[in-house]
Amino acid sequence: MLTVKYITENREDVITRLAKKHVDAATLVDNIIATDEKRRSAKVQADQLQNEMNTLSKAIGQMYKEGRKEEADAAKSRTVELKEDIKNLTTAFAEYDAAVNALVVQLPNLPHDSVPFGRTPEENVVVRSGGEIPQLPDNKQPHWDLIKQHDIVDFELGTKLTGAGFPVYKGKGARLQRALINFFLDEGVKSGYFEVQPPILVNEDSGFGTGQLPDKEGQMYHATADNFYLIPTAEVPVTNIYRDVVLEESELPIRNIAYTPCFRREAGSWGAHVRGLNRLHQFDKVEIVQIAHPDKSYEILETMVAHVEGLVNKLGLPYRILRLCGGDMSFTSALTYDFEVYSAAQERWLEVSSVSNFESFQANRLKCRFREKESKKTVLAHTLNGSALALPRIVAALLENNQNADGSIKIPEILVPYTGFDTI
Repeated sequence: MLTVKYITENREDVITRLAKKHVDAATLVDNIIATDEKRRSAKVQADQLQNEMNTLSKAIGQMYKEGRKEEADAAKSRTVELKEDIKNLTTAFAEYDAAVNALVVQLPNLPHDSVPFGRTPEENVVVRSGGEIPQLPDNKQPHWDLIKQHDIVDFELGTKLTGAGFPVYKGKGARLQRALINFFLDEGVKSGYFEVQPPILVNEDSGFGTGQLPDKEGQMYHATADNFYLIPTAEVPVTNIYRDVVLEESELPIRNIAYTPCFRREAGSWGAHVRGLNRLHQFDKVEIVQIAHPDKSYEILETMVAHVEGLVNKLGLPYRILRLCGGDMSFTSALTYDFEVYSAAQERWLEVSSVSNFESFQANRLKCRFREKESKKTVLAHTLNGSALALPRIVAALLENNQNADGSIKIPEILVPYTGFDTI
């Protein structure tokens, strides 16, 4: 959430920068500024009347002592009027305050200056790429055929138990899942991240804190009886650990890593691009989250990108890193890098990670602050997160890219200590 102070002091900058996200914000920004002026006016008037009432209240007793009864009675009547006026102004202030907040949460985060113009994923900018696309046998198979051949993922059983998009992993498929989760967690801990295991249901305040609410409520599964939401990513509970927390500057950066299942309602159900493991309603993911000093957050973003790049390199997957254009960015992000790995049997790129800096946008919602060492002032922190990594498309690419002519699949060497086998 942008601060009202920044919006009112930087109207043109807000409108211009949000245009990069293809948001016409002029009317909304002007409504925020106008409503905030009414809010501040109500506060000023209420404070002035309160001061007048305080002055009169102190003087009334002295007036009676001095025998100035008529003057004291008039002052007493005036305090009754003032109380009613203050009450009305306080009510008006609360209404304007709620209206301002309701307007401000509709504004997306401002994109960083380096975000390219563009409206569609085709306009994202490739920053760099790595790895080699494998040469597969002529009878190469997509992963949905390979998993059926080896009976390691069962989509039909998942549909029976729950519905489409909820697969059952079996045998070596389940062990490969567990191996990848442990590998990603271990690599994160080696890099200095502190592991946490958060709940996978969160309350409304947590959803608001990281920007899923009110923007994405239709994309999340909602447990209505308790008003809890199934998390779309570990970003939500892990970042909310620091909601309403004042940190010391010396504690920054805070680095957390977490594994959770993730749930998304918008997975879709038609076409090859959503077939097999390409898009699911439930999937496993390891997430990295950092709470950072504003002066260091973009330097930290690059270290997070390097960490994810190290993972795909160790798995031997061909990849590319893209800087998202304004039109393809999320509501909350200031700058996002996407990782894609090449699926050699499908002959297409699959997104497997997004690494983002949200600057103070989430922190303002969360009221996540730190106390400066020298000034002792409290300042909004910056929040960052990234997938390190999401499993389904990683598994799809590993199965496809490492297949042999007989349909057997070689496990990357780095994973063998985790799987306990080197071939499916």
